[in-house]
Amino acid sequence: MIIDIADNVAIALAAIMTLLFVATAIAWPQRKKKHELWLRTRTWWVIILLLAVSIVLPSWVPIALFGLISFLAFKEFVTLIPTRRADHRVLLWAYLSIPLQYYWVSIGWYGMFIIFIPVYIFLALPLRMVLAGETQGFIKAAGTVHWGLMIAVFSLSHAAFLLALPASGNPVAGGDGLLLYLLLLTEINDVGQYCSGKLLGKHKVVPKVSPNKTVEGLVGGVIITTLVAMLAAPYLTPLSWYEAGAIGFVLALAGFAGDVTISAVKRDLKLKDSGSLLPGHGGVLDRVDSLTFTAPLFFHIVYFLYY
Repeated sequence: MIIDIADNVAIALAAIMTLLFVATAIAWPQRKKKHELWLRTRTWWVIILLLAVSIVLPSWVPIALFGLISFLAFKEFVTLIPTRRADHRVLLWAYLSIPLQYYWVSIGWYGMFIIFIPVYIFLALPLRMVLAGETQGFIKAAGTVHWGLMIAVFSLSHAAFLLALPASGNPVAGGDGLLLYLLLLTEINDVGQYCSGKLLGKHKVVPKVSPNKTVEGLVGGVIITTLVAMLAAPYLTPLSWYEAGAIGFVLALAGFAGDVTISAVKRDLKLKDSGSLLPGHGGVLDRVDSLTFTAPLFFHIVYFLYY
């Protein structure tokens, strides 16, 4: 087994686990009541340990992990949406596109990675529907399935492709550092918005979509994420302090947008959570909702600036 991890990434993982120990100590008194805070903290341990173990192994391991996450997220999406009998073979094509998308990531083929689902699968899915001969609900079915692939697979695969970028673009921590930085900011934003909203929240942002989201929570998340982005950037990225601050600001807003977008899907379907796989968090799609927006934005900003 080959262990390959930059010193800065190892230190960052240790710092994250230290924060998780603190959160566990705070949540510990609530464990017998199965309080949401305790359930969330316990699930976070599983997520962080999986990430830490995969990230110290060869890059294909975390890439495969993200492929599994995309599969589970898309599977949840498919179980939520209404489908026709004629869509079953179409969905098989959609599922087969997932390992192919992550194969392009694993070999670093940017040209195919960036067009495979938006172009080729976009063309292939309606073609398969036409061959099935079912026209009732054709437009809705084609659009819904492809949108699910774009969110659960294409968007999330941008996080995995950070691992395939040349290490020369980020001498301080390589692709591992960029991935950890993205995940850190995305989750810090979620936690910052949640805590700020609980403590200070009074004014609703989008009450018809997500009644618990407040202006104070959003602003608190933006401020916290921007500060953490500037503090962590020198250790995990090639970004200057002002680039990091701008990225932190953008990702905080993007994370909020991803969160409420998936909330709109669930509200349309009259559901609270997309699943129950992750206690305290809901389903996989609930956990990666913010990342579906932050991953492509972060990837393309970094790619434009340094690659």
